[in-house]
Amino acid sequence: MINALHFPILSFITFFPLVGILFICFLKDEHHDLIRWVAFLTAVVSFVFSIPLYFHFDSNTWNMQFVEYIPWVKDFGISYHMGIDGISLFLILLTTFLSPLAILSTWTAVTKQVKGYMISLLFLEVGMLGVFCALDFFLFYVFWEVMLIPMYFIIGIWGGPRRIYAAVKFFIYTMSGSVLMLIAILFLYFRHYKETGEYTFNILTYHTLQLPANVQFWLFLAFFLAFAIKVPMFPFHTWLPDAHVEAPTAGSVILAGVLLKMGTYGFLRFSLPIFPQATLNAIPYIMALAVIGIVYGALVSIAQDDIKKLVAYSSVSHLGYCMLGMFALNMEGVKGSIIQMVNHGLSTGALFLIVGMLYERRHTRLIADYGGIMKVMPVFASIFLLVAFSSMGVPGLNGFIGELLILIGAFKANIWFASVATLGLVFGAVYLLWMYKRVMYGEITHKENKLLKDMTRREYAYLLPIVFFIVWIGLFPKPFLDKMTTSVEHLLQKVTDQKAQNTMTIEGQKIAALNLNYTLQNRALSGRE
Repeated sequence: MINALHFPILSFITFFPLVGILFICFLKDEHHDLIRWVAFLTAVVSFVFSIPLYFHFDSNTWNMQFVEYIPWVKDFGISYHMGIDGISLFLILLTTFLSPLAILSTWTAVTKQVKGYMISLLFLEVGMLGVFCALDFFLFYVFWEVMLIPMYFIIGIWGGPRRIYAAVKFFIYTMSGSVLMLIAILFLYFRHYKETGEYTFNILTYHTLQLPANVQFWLFLAFFLAFAIKVPMFPFHTWLPDAHVEAPTAGSVILAGVLLKMGTYGFLRFSLPIFPQATLNAIPYIMALAVIGIVYGALVSIAQDDIKKLVAYSSVSHLGYCMLGMFALNMEGVKGSIIQMVNHGLSTGALFLIVGMLYERRHTRLIADYGGIMKVMPVFASIFLLVAFSSMGVPGLNGFIGELLILIGAFKANIWFASVATLGLVFGAVYLLWMYKRVMYGEITHKENKLLKDMTRREYAYLLPIVFFIVWIGLFPKPFLDKMTTSVEHLLQKVTDQKAQNTMTIEGQKIAALNLNYTLQNRALSGRE
């Protein structure tokens, strides 16, 4: 475990937004522009300081890097333990990258209670970054729960007409999964003490626990429910469309771009390495749920008449690909899953920003209220098309890279599941292109649409950086994929070792059965003589 910078950079990145919150607390409510600038610049500083993580990250080791360790509550084995590897690196960069862009998108969209809104967004960033950095289960759980509070308020206070219903539903769903995960964490905590005589919440030490298959099953199930709700996997997805539709634009961007990845990250960080036997047993079931989610999410998206709800349901389909690649349990599938998490954050985050831009101008998200927009917003239409192409996985853009790797890995693991999953690509093109056609092409039938203005400089500022990475990853993904290779190899080795052990056990049982049969036959022959 190393810290290449000899500076607590993870702590700085994670907690610097609290400095911005402190400044905002001393500002008067009516100073809206100043509050926005403080929040935006605070998020920019966190992003700038996160960039060295990439350049100082050693891709030749699977050990945790930039590690910070301070004993916290020694009697209970609780420590302040932070660190990252190739799995969490890009999720942290994605979080710090999207946060200032989301804040920038709120400049004219949120005009009431701006102070509370900006505090909530910055506090949310602290929780998200902490989840991806924490190497202590107690610390991880604190960040996991802290993240729920600001998102609950963002939806419940600044959301749409059904915001209270959506916020309560979001909170109940995620809290239900969190309670089950807490029970599983405490079981591991006391199990580790029973085996070693040491109390610790260190996540890495739990990788060495030798848990019986039946125990792994129940613990895996508890973690599965917590993470599957967060992803969200079918059939635990029903909270997502409500939360997305009612949340303000910045809330939807962060929800789709980062919060959903906390579920997929949880599977990679905890479920696979700690419960390898349960993981192997769960492969066909989770791959089946992933494929159902891919097809279901795409089909339901086709039926939507609300642009934002269409994008929301598309997340169910896209995250299904991430789960499919992850549980293919091979290099192509897992790397594809991780890069697709990033791709989804960029593409779907951009789609929600685009929907927000339309909503600010027309105050409606119904597809039928548009038509012919390309004639009055040509630049906007061009960027919208490129982002739609990215989301549907057109070659040359980021979505293609992730989906290609996932499908290669899935075909290696199970040709039938992979074959059905390819339908999601077709349906994805259908719902995105059909929606784009109805919104952008045709005659302008609503007079309000004739007065729409093309993109402003501020909108260029928060949309073009995402477009840049959409194109970069699509044309040259190697700098992203190389950083995660060694960490993915180490993760897969844990499951591969379990698989080899199972094979040896089965072979040993066969040999023992043959020996027993041979012995019985000899005794029978001796008896006859």
